[in-house]
Amino acid sequence: MKQFEYTITDELGIHARPGGELVKVAKPFSSTIKVECNGKTADAKRLIAVMSLGAKQGHTVKVTADGADEADAIAKIETFFKDNL
Repeated sequence: MKQFEYTITDELGIHARPGGELVKVAKPFSSTIKVECNGKTADAKRLIAVMSLGAKQGHTVKVTADGADEADAIAKIETFFKDNL
């Protein structure tokens, strides 16, 4: 299992547009990818689940990937967070 933590810097947090883009980045991977924030955990491949986290600016999220392509998944998703959130 691979993981990283990231503090949201985007003033709107994880809203519809970046949430949808996150799902697009996560879906191609066979690994299970979870996003944790505010004591809630969501499947990164499901937009409604990601949106339900309520991740706002200043919140720290933890992303974990577990599976055959976990290293690639974490690298790509961490880059996405740094570039977009």
